[in-house]
Amino acid sequence: MRRRNCLKLALVLPLMMGLVCLLGLWGVQKIWSQGLETIEVDGRDRTYLIHTPDNYDNSTPVPLVLVLHGGGGHAENAQRMSEMNDVADREGFIAVYPNGTGRLNYRLLTWNAADNCCGYAHENEVDDVAFIRALIEQLQSDYAIDPNRIYVTGLSNGGMMSYKLACELSDVIAAIAPVAGAMNIADCAPASPVSVIIFHGTADKNVRYEGGPSIDGIDRGRVDQPVSAAVDFWTAHNGCIAEPTHSEEGSILTDTYTDCDTGAEVTLVTIEGGGHMWPGGKPGRRSADSPSQEINASEVMWEFFEAHPRVAE
Repeated sequence: MRRRNCLKLALVLPLMMGLVCLLGLWGVQKIWSQGLETIEVDGRDRTYLIHTPDNYDNSTPVPLVLVLHGGGGHAENAQRMSEMNDVADREGFIAVYPNGTGRLNYRLLTWNAADNCCGYAHENEVDDVAFIRALIEQLQSDYAIDPNRIYVTGLSNGGMMSYKLACELSDVIAAIAPVAGAMNIADCAPASPVSVIIFHGTADKNVRYEGGPSIDGIDRGRVDQPVSAAVDFWTAHNGCIAEPTHSEEGSILTDTYTDCDTGAEVTLVTIEGGGHMWPGGKPGRRSADSPSQEINASEVMWEFFEAHPRVAE
């Protein structure tokens, strides 16, 4: 009798545990989906979080800043990590946090950001450029957005995606601010100038400062271009002078390329000894590198954005 009962338990327990896991996952998905807006693009329901500043008035056009999460992250994660809402409230711009795609709707999400990255979105050839263009158009319909002050930033895979958007949506985007992301795009041909400010740590193992294979992160072994390749491309595209203005403050090295023929500018902020992180923000996950507190990337990039509206052609 006991043997028969044990056999029943052995058969039933795995089914019960599987059901519990499914219910738990459904609960997590439900929690993470709260507060998300939805837009359909290419037959997919794409989602995003939106934060309007406390003093928002739909009679006055305001800037828009899109903040893209890193690989394996999600919109809420990007919002918490960057703390961009605080800057938006103080400076009076709208902050939006789009979600990438993945096998699960609200976690382990990626962007199809480059020739070799990343994860689900890249493997399934998701058109994230079309999503962001449609999202911007939807936001312009729903809110008073200044069309000359639309900006994009992102961490890691999100930083890579910001480069891709600058390549393909230069008719819409005024400036980008990649954080710890490589520009792995062989065919980039922006139609218009785009101002660029780059944040990158020299000790980043996920997206290495000097380029080469990633030794940490979701796509280990992926070969990235060095930060210098992105600087070279954008200074050439924007017609900037060859030698930058250089400054140092502690571990923060800043190279600013001005006097650009097009009116756009390029700035590289190097964090000596800095890892894979959002400077001045919160860690993306428990095991993530500790963010440098010598500089606040969200504050600095906003100052850059504010000074660089879309260049008139």
